[in-house]
Amino acid sequence: MSGAAGVPGQVAENVAVVRARIRAAGGDGVSLVAVTKTHGHDAIEQAFAAGCDAVGENYVQEIAAKLSGHASAGPVHMIGAVQTNKVRKIAPLVSLWQTVDRPSVVAEIARRGANGGCTDLLLQVNTTAEGTKSGCREDEIDALRTQAEACGLRVLGLMTIGPTDGDPTLTEASFRRLRALCDAQGLGICSMGMSGDFEMAVSCGSTMVRVGTAIFGERPPGH
Repeated sequence: MSGAAGVPGQVAENVAVVRARIRAAGGDGVSLVAVTKTHGHDAIEQAFAAGCDAVGENYVQEIAAKLSGHASAGPVHMIGAVQTNKVRKIAPLVSLWQTVDRPSVVAEIARRGANGGCTDLLLQVNTTAEGTKSGCREDEIDALRTQAEACGLRVLGLMTIGPTDGDPTLTEASFRRLRALCDAQGLGICSMGMSGDFEMAVSCGSTMVRVGTAIFGERPPGH
């Protein structure tokens, strides 16, 4: 992890700018998740002080390091790939699993949830058909949701990541597809959009964006 995320006043100013861009894209009421990966615990504090709705972390080890012994001022979302054997380490620390995409992870979250761990989740869907990208197929959503709910978990919505190459046409198509899937499932949270494409995501119906660089600046080399 790097040290300080930046000057608190600058972070607050950046959050205000991001909020304004979300509104301009038609996104009144869109939740803003500040992505704090590679930044220290101070980034979490700055994000909540600036009015972000939640923070998002990508790595199990970072969540454990930042939150063990520190009370978070708000919800912390797991937004990185989830390994089944690491769920137990952060189950009591997170408020929402955003990247659940296979039965083994559902089962492990349910197991840890029975002992006080987080039981709220989003199903990550691969809407770009990229073989290197995480996320279940569209035809797997029903089975995963059924399994999760049978285990006592709450499926609150769906999540996706836009195309790796950032092609605007493909990005828009992937976002519109996730919005349609959310509607078909009757789910409230449609998590899509990051620093480079959150305005397009909002225009396509996103209800939750995950923004890091536009709030905290560029990450250190290698991250």
